Amino acid sequence: MKRIACIAPSYLPSRRANTFQVMKMAGALVELGHAVQMIVPLPGGRHPENLGTGLAWPDLGEHYGLRVEFGIEWVPVSVPLRGYDFGLRAASRTRAFESDLVFTRHPQAAAAAVLRRLPTILEVHDVPHGKMGPLLMRLFLRSRGARRLVVISDALLADLAREFRLPQAPFAVVERDGVDLDRFADLPGPEAARTALGLPERFTAGYTGHLYAGRGVETILDLAGRLPAVQFLLVGGRDADLARVRSAAAGLENVSLPGFVPNVDLPTYQAACDVLLMPYGEKVAASSGGDIAAYLSPMKLFEYLAAGRPILSSDLPVLREVLDEDTAVLLPPGDVDAWAAALADLRADPAHRARLGAAAKTAAAGYDWRARAERILAGSG
Repeated sequence: MKRIACIAPSYLPSRRANTFQVMKMAGALVELGHAVQMIVPLPGGRHPENLGTGLAWPDLGEHYGLRVEFGIEWVPVSVPLRGYDFGLRAASRTRAFESDLVFTRHPQAAAAAVLRRLPTILEVHDVPHGKMGPLLMRLFLRSRGARRLVVISDALLADLAREFRLPQAPFAVVERDGVDLDRFADLPGPEAARTALGLPERFTAGYTGHLYAGRGVETILDLAGRLPAVQFLLVGGRDADLARVRSAAAGLENVSLPGFVPNVDLPTYQAACDVLLMPYGEKVAASSGGDIAAYLSPMKLFEYLAAGRPILSSDLPVLREVLDEDTAVLLPPGDVDAWAAALADLRADPAHRARLGAAAKTAAAGYDWRARAERILAGSG
């Protein structure tokens, strides 16, 4: 058993995808038998993404869809200092926890930890930018405390290898995001799920996740206008984005927008869909506003696979690292004619839907959060 300090890059609790990812990983580490202490920043003032720092278990477990508890320490941080003070303070707090290992997506915390010669795993989801990002990466890579670099796609690893001198394998590993497979083991059929949720009993195409630019919401609304016999279910979104989409969907009676739902309830909403949609654009905005289309590893992808429903997805190179024609219908981003035709074809062909859903369910088996955590720790010292 290890004592692992997980240093998170964002305020908790939040609806940001990166907080769900780090909480899922922390939960997976606990389920593997490790002791985990999450260390997160506490802003000097109220942050727009902050839902209230007093949220405690079991509410945190429902919000993030977790089955286990672990310690969380909120460390005060000065917002104008852009996280550098948090990185230093978080690294110092790992001593109090007597951690054997630091696991973080926060580059400043990783640099501070390795300078203290703490064994550290750094996970990155993008190529470091700006003046300090590359410097922090090089500092981490050259330090004796660095144990492993985790990246979420082959494309990202290739670009990092071109820019930085990476230690020999298996130091740098590709580990895509994951899913809680057991939460998807006994899902109801679409009709039963719709009944349980009080949703209209119609053929349903669904989308779950944020409503940022590049996520394909405009494509979905175009499809809703063209295919009035199909119900479109869009689950998630920040309040401001949800208001914008509700305004854009005015007059479309076949669009349901329930808003954010706790992660623990998400599998039932995905089960209520006959088809699941992932209409990313060629540019995809992250919560920070940057373009992540080249490297993304969306958690919804692995949830969709585990739900065992046919997937209509944009044909992006990074998504082809996971999907192929056996597990999804891959379509040009933004080509509403192609998307409408493919959705109509699937609606008319239940046998094809069944084949795609079964293949998706099989493919999901390799993406369990616990298995991901176990592979990352293996050989990391």
